[in-house]
Amino acid sequence: MSIVEDLGAGRGPSWLDAWLEDNAGVVVGWRRHLHAHPEPHRHEHATTEYIVTILREAGLAPQVLPVGTGVICEVGEGPRCVALRADIDALRLPEVTGLPFASTVPGVCHACGHDAHTAALLGAALALTCAPGLPGRVRLVFQPAEEEPGGALDVLAAGALKGVERIFGLHCDPRLQVGRIGTRVGAITSASDMLELRVSSPGGHTARPHLSADLVYALGLVITSLPALLARRVDPRSGTVLTWGAVGAGEAFNTIPEKGMLRGTLRTSDREVWAGFDALVGELISALLVPTGVGFDLDHRRGVPPVVNDAESTRLLSTAVEAALGPDALTSTEQSSGGEDFGWYLEHVPGSFARMGVWSGTGPKSDLHRPSFQLDERALPVGVRVLVHAALAALT
Repeated sequence: MSIVEDLGAGRGPSWLDAWLEDNAGVVVGWRRHLHAHPEPHRHEHATTEYIVTILREAGLAPQVLPVGTGVICEVGEGPRCVALRADIDALRLPEVTGLPFASTVPGVCHACGHDAHTAALLGAALALTCAPGLPGRVRLVFQPAEEEPGGALDVLAAGALKGVERIFGLHCDPRLQVGRIGTRVGAITSASDMLELRVSSPGGHTARPHLSADLVYALGLVITSLPALLARRVDPRSGTVLTWGAVGAGEAFNTIPEKGMLRGTLRTSDREVWAGFDALVGELISALLVPTGVGFDLDHRRGVPPVVNDAESTRLLSTAVEAALGPDALTSTEQSSGGEDFGWYLEHVPGSFARMGVWSGTGPKSDLHRPSFQLDERALPVGVRVLVHAALAALT
C-alpha cells in the first residue's frame, strides 16, 4: 500500500510509526498555532520562543541564533552530522482563507507554507529522539528571514554548518498531490537579483528633444534592449530571465520629464552566470544610455544563488522518499525561476532540496504567495517521515 493510497500507512521504522501514530495530531496543532501567529522576516521572536519551548520540553538543548531569531538544535551523538532545515518566517500579505486558525496578524500570513515546514521539522526532531542507536547527529536548522533573504547567511555566520556532511530541506508544492515528493539533480531554483535604475535628464519640451535628453525614450530602450542583449551575452541554457515589474516617468503629454525609474528582477539557474551579472548588467546599461545623454544610477541588489542539488545527496534523498512513503511517492520536479536562500548552504556543503506535495487531489490548486493559499495538512506527517528517513539515509 502506497502513501498516496493511504496516508496513514506505516512505512517504518517501528519507532517512527509509533511516534506518528501518537503525535500526528500534535504536529498539526503546531502548524495551526504558527499559522495563526505569523511573523515576518527579522521579527520571528514569538515563533522562535515557541520552537525553543517545544524542543526543551522534549529534553533537547536548542540555541537561538545570535541575531535573536532562528534556532539550532541537535539530536543524537557521534562524530558524523547531517542537517535538516526549515524556514520560519511569514509573508507581508493579508490572508483571505477564512480558516478557523487563519492569521490573527493584520497584513501578515503563512502563504508560502513555512508553518508546515517548521511543524514537520519539529516532528522530525522529536521523532528522532525515539530512535534507538541513532548513527550520528542530526542538526536541526530553523532558519529566519527566507522571504527577504539573509537568514541563511545568519545561520552560516553563526557556524551552524560546521562539521555538517550534508543538508536537506523540503518546500511545499501545491502542484503536487499530498504524498508525492519531487526531487531533481542540479538547479531546482534560480538566482534572483533586483535591479533599480534611476535616470535623469534636464527635461524640456517634447517638440525639442534635441535640446534635452529624451528620458522616456531612454527608459524604453533599456526595457526592450537589455533583456535582448543579455540573451546574446549569456549561455541560453542558463535559464536567464529579466522581467520588469515597475516603470515610472513624467505626467504631462508634452513635457520630457527630468526623472524616471525602472525596477525588475534578474534570474538565472547558472551559478557562474549569476556571478558575472554585476559587471555585465552595468556594462550593457551604460552602452545603451550613454549615447542618449540621459544620466543614470543603477542599484543592483544581489539576491540568492541558485539551489543546485548535489547528485549523491539527491540519490540519498530519493532513497529516503521511497523508504518512507513507497516507490509511487517519488517523482521528478521542474526547475523553478523562483529564488530560495537554501542555495547559500549548498555553497558550503553538499545537499538536496525537494518539493513536498500539499494539494489534496481535488479542487483547484492554490498557488504559493497568494492570500488564498491553503494546504492539505495530511502533508505534515509525510514531511516528518521524509526528513527522518533523509537523515538516516545520510548517516548510514
